Amino acid sequence: MNRQIIEADLPLRARASKVIPGGMWGHQNAARLPEGYPQYFSRARGCRTWDANGRGYIDFMCAWGPMILGYNDPDVEAAAARQRELGDGMNGPSARLVELAELFVATVPHADWAMFSKNGTDATTACVTIARAGTGRRKILLARGAYHGAIPWCTPSVAGVTEEDRAHLIYYDYNDVESLETAVQQAGGDLAAILASAFKHDLGKEHVLPTVEFARRARSLATKADAALILDDVRAGLRLHLGGSWETVGVKPDLAAWSKAVANGHALAAVTGNDRFREAATRIFTTGSFWTAAVSMAASIATINKLRDTGGVERMRAVGQRLRDGLDRQAVRHGMRLKQSGPVQMPVFLFEDDADLKIGNRFCLEALARGVYIHPTHTMFLSAAHTDADIDEALAATDEAMSIVAKL
Repeated sequence: MNRQIIEADLPLRARASKVIPGGMWGHQNAARLPEGYPQYFSRARGCRTWDANGRGYIDFMCAWGPMILGYNDPDVEAAAARQRELGDGMNGPSARLVELAELFVATVPHADWAMFSKNGTDATTACVTIARAGTGRRKILLARGAYHGAIPWCTPSVAGVTEEDRAHLIYYDYNDVESLETAVQQAGGDLAAILASAFKHDLGKEHVLPTVEFARRARSLATKADAALILDDVRAGLRLHLGGSWETVGVKPDLAAWSKAVANGHALAAVTGNDRFREAATRIFTTGSFWTAAVSMAASIATINKLRDTGGVERMRAVGQRLRDGLDRQAVRHGMRLKQSGPVQMPVFLFEDDADLKIGNRFCLEALARGVYIHPTHTMFLSAAHTDADIDEALAATDEAMSIVAKL
């Protein structure tokens, strides 16, 4: 079955290898996954995707996070279509820009203002730049192993990166208050910002939620130093809390980076900030030819309003818990030591004593062969389009997959 899946991709992969370096770039490169995953997809709707050969999957990657209401959500797409008829990229923004900024300020407790761009790297980089402009300092503290984008100052790759690109970064260990305090001391009077992810979601490792102690200490240290506390909410934004992920621990950042799910698949990112950094945000020069395009902003307005009006966060939490509980029962029944971690809306599945990922890779491939798209090491995503019936159908497939890996 998995050989048939990949064979459907072969003509496209062969053509791509001639005109695209390496055939594909970045995190969506199927070559980074166990052999047998499709590279190309033909369509998507709700919580399901279909590969280039027409095979369908219940999707637990949600386009690597952007789909929060489901693919082709009718309300979002209707709003996008209405705006597309009027105009998208023009000589300047439409009224949607102001409306969306107003909506962010009304929805996000820490936000006094908002700015927009196109992807998560845009947003995290803008936050860092604003923090430096607002403090007149250089040092940025970030957690070891954290991912904040794909640009020289933060990319996980060192190819093409110079020491100067990262000269003013200082690292701490997520959730380790003593480590964070040491990093602050090391920065001294040059501390511009403490940067933290919504939770610890390092690739291939158990995910860890922030402790209240850690989040509060990060807040107090930044305040004492008159530095910025930046929340990287690119991956988790809108899935854990509409007001920002650290609302769950009662801590408000000065600046936050958003992307992925904010427009339900339409390309958009946002920076939200408080009045302490408003003037600094006016002084930096950050821009892009497509950053004020109106269609994605109309989609974002529809997305946020629908999540609010339909209890989308609660729905994702419920179906995520249903999936987690079902997998736990299966693991016990089949004698497997499964490690599930992260928020239930954003799970990762790992197995104990599986350093080479032999078990995890096989489990995911067996699920894939039965119509369930999951990932062996990366954060996965539930959407508001997943129903109880979808979860139960997926669990029937994972039960068969679990029975197979239990015999390895």
